[in-house]
Amino acid sequence: MIRITVEKRLSGANGPFTLSVDLQMRPHSLLTLYGKSGSGKTTLLRMLAGLMKPDSGRIEVNGEVWFDSSKGVCLPPQKRKVGMVFQDYALFPTMSVQENLLFAQEKKDPRKVDEMLELTGLLALRKRYPGTLSGGQQQRVALARAILRSPKLLLLDEPLSALDQKTRGVLQDEILKVHQRFSLSTMLVSHDKQEVFKLSDSVAVIRHGRITKRGSPHDVFLDRITSNKFSFVSTILSIRRVDCIYLAVIGTGNELVEVVLSERDVANLKPGDEVLVASKAFNPIVVKLKETWQEPGEEPPPV
Repeated sequence: MIRITVEKRLSGANGPFTLSVDLQMRPHSLLTLYGKSGSGKTTLLRMLAGLMKPDSGRIEVNGEVWFDSSKGVCLPPQKRKVGMVFQDYALFPTMSVQENLLFAQEKKDPRKVDEMLELTGLLALRKRYPGTLSGGQQQRVALARAILRSPKLLLLDEPLSALDQKTRGVLQDEILKVHQRFSLSTMLVSHDKQEVFKLSDSVAVIRHGRITKRGSPHDVFLDRITSNKFSFVSTILSIRRVDCIYLAVIGTGNELVEVVLSERDVANLKPGDEVLVASKAFNPIVVKLKETWQEPGEEPPPV
């Protein structure tokens, strides 16, 4: 169990405020911190990583105390076994992909590096330098490097915010795959509701330095019922059965809608399908779309 009870005085756009968090996180779960910029999300990650010291409180990870102001305990970053992925990737520009990954290991193990390169689809790029890679490829390197530290806690600070929507979707799948493959405890900072819904086991909403809501993505974001005429193209995030009906959660911009599907719809649709959603009053229609970005025989765009 990860237990975080910390306070830190901060200065925001509207003046000083106190980040005051009391939070517990189950091992091997993926928890997302959601909220506006300047609410304290990144500061909390930096305190967990040991890059910033709380004014007071306690941080305990799987029985090991990383910080306790009452006892004068404050482990340095190198002793916390944290993997952190930043928005700007923070790769060493003069090192190749392979060298960046080797540098992350306390005990150098080229075989394990090669396994990670293969798992993340980077094996063919191992001799390339960060400056020659796309944004999505650089982010894969940053994620692989963080995992090679064998972290007790993986911290992701809006790692996909600078990427296009298609690349973000691919890398969200990669993050989920490695999180599950290595049974990681992962904390993500994101302001993208679709991303949060797709990746998270639970969500903590932070506002003005305090957690105002906590629960599953469904409970946090879909706790109200609205009805509007609409028409949009988006992606199915999940399909679930409730009693005798099927409900699909579909992203629209930075919002989520829940649509009732017929049994015929469910037979032809699955999470990840791109669909057109159109509605007249209270009767939505969901139609699967063909992929239009790829011509016959054409390779998918590079990530």
